Amino acid sequence: MSKPIEDYGLIGNMLSAALVARDGSIDWLCLPHFDSPACFAALLGDESHGRWLLAPAQPCAPARRRYLPDTAVLETLHETDTGAVRVYDFMPLSDEDERVDVVRIVRGERGHVDMHTELTLRFNYGQAVPWVRRRDYGLSAIAGPDAVELHTSVPMEGHDMKSVASFRVHQGQTVPFTLSYHRSHKTPHFVPDRLESMDRTIAWWQEWAKRCHWENGSGERRDAVVRSLITLKLLIFQPTGGIVAAPTTSLPEELGGSRNWDYRHCWLRDSALTLYALLNAGYREEAEAWRQWLLRAAAGHPNQIQIMYGIAGERWLPENEIPWLPGYEGSAPVRIGNGAAGQMQLDVYGELIETLHAGRVADLAPLAEAWRMQKVLLKPLEQLWDQPDHGIWEVRGPRRAFTHSRLMCWVALDRSIKSCERFGLEGPVERWRELCERIRQDICTHGYDARMNSFVQYYGGTALDASLLLIPQVGFLPASDRRVQGTIAAIERKLMRDGLLLRYSTEESDDGLPGEEGAFLACSFWLADAYIMQGRLDDAERLFEHLLALRNDLGLLAEEYDVARRRLVGNFPQGFSHIGLVNTAYNLGKAGGTARQRSTSDAPRD
Repeated sequence: MSKPIEDYGLIGNMLSAALVARDGSIDWLCLPHFDSPACFAALLGDESHGRWLLAPAQPCAPARRRYLPDTAVLETLHETDTGAVRVYDFMPLSDEDERVDVVRIVRGERGHVDMHTELTLRFNYGQAVPWVRRRDYGLSAIAGPDAVELHTSVPMEGHDMKSVASFRVHQGQTVPFTLSYHRSHKTPHFVPDRLESMDRTIAWWQEWAKRCHWENGSGERRDAVVRSLITLKLLIFQPTGGIVAAPTTSLPEELGGSRNWDYRHCWLRDSALTLYALLNAGYREEAEAWRQWLLRAAAGHPNQIQIMYGIAGERWLPENEIPWLPGYEGSAPVRIGNGAAGQMQLDVYGELIETLHAGRVADLAPLAEAWRMQKVLLKPLEQLWDQPDHGIWEVRGPRRAFTHSRLMCWVALDRSIKSCERFGLEGPVERWRELCERIRQDICTHGYDARMNSFVQYYGGTALDASLLLIPQVGFLPASDRRVQGTIAAIERKLMRDGLLLRYSTEESDDGLPGEEGAFLACSFWLADAYIMQGRLDDAERLFEHLLALRNDLGLLAEEYDVARRRLVGNFPQGFSHIGLVNTAYNLGKAGGTARQRSTSDAPRD
């Protein structure tokens, strides 16, 4: 039976990441990278699809856990009738592109505890059973191109196609385990002292967290922001600077449904908000790496720009189904790759160009090629802006004239005009200004329904969409405009469920898929931002606190929330949700937050 998504914690090393359950089982791990096939896939099936359990042998009280302060090192306390142990889970940082280790250290705290471990390796998403051999350091397992070594002093035995061991830990004793990946044709690498490795990992993360610019004191809100930033850092693929939307695939948006997608890729949709979150928090190095990744990924013919790319900028992300995995709580199919990569979404032009503009305003390293690319991208946009597309939410229904898509086309031109005016860059400003105004009039005429006093999801329709909340944030109209006020009020009436927002109503919008989905957490943060821009600070504070309460005990958020079952749903942890948390916290915490910066085409600087 699947465990609640809330039961999982995240560890990682900016190459890959693992999900560790409260019961001590690592149920998801892809090696050597985020988008590689999983060797532990119990998350989308059961223990036979791969996991690594490390827990007391006898039933005990529910485990208590936390991250060591300002780190990505997970500490779990198990207490039994005979004693207590702490288990530390982490992934050491690496300078090598394929060196991934998972370290687990059991430390006796009181009395003695009998422990049990089960290592069930299944490469290729739970399908391939490896050849396992004993070594003087532990175990070696190989399946095709992949191999791992388990370094441990605990004697392991084979039983029912898994490796098991039982051992006793006394007070003051430490028992370390390390699972190390390497390509099967290469020599295994040396494993250093695990306690020293943990100390180095703790020190690195705490030094990184100290760089956070937070001017509103300490306390829970500061901790929530730092935890979100650490989570976002864990989703960065260090060799390229790309940021995956989540480290998982196919965690369902509806339990038991088919809205299951692979989020181990990088979305242009997230680019501008990601940049603002990093810059406001003081992480300019990560912001610059993200901008450089964007430029490399989008390089090429402007007509071939995609909505998402692989972690190194790969363009071919074919969507396939894995028939042998039953899915999380039976939510099938399990998918790898994402067919939405081939969709046309006009909003990505605005997202990319706004990101480049914000980088200039923030005094990131000047890049002449960024302006050349920007001008090249605007040429096809001048012809495409009024074409129907699939929209920001990658609907698999018919193409439509989505209001948000036209809005972001306006943003692309507006930011390009401002770049010329502010930085003296060369471009056909008058032509851009004329088209920019034409798009504005088009949106106000066809994207607004006077009878509803609201902007609508697409031209000719009456459905609403949470992306319309971005109209004041991108500076298209002020929050005081009666049409914006009417739109916010309509979204509150029609899309709110138990205080949270849907992206859109699946009953009123044909997205080409069966079933429903949960409340989309990033959109709820956008509503809080809209409240702030309206001056409704008490409403913003209440909504923000409500969203903070949805985090699991480790401070992590999924993509969505099922308000009926009161459970997190969707891929986990979700970068877009944590970006929303960071940006809203800064909007509440100071006058110069993301909402004001975007609406005025400004950006934070040191």
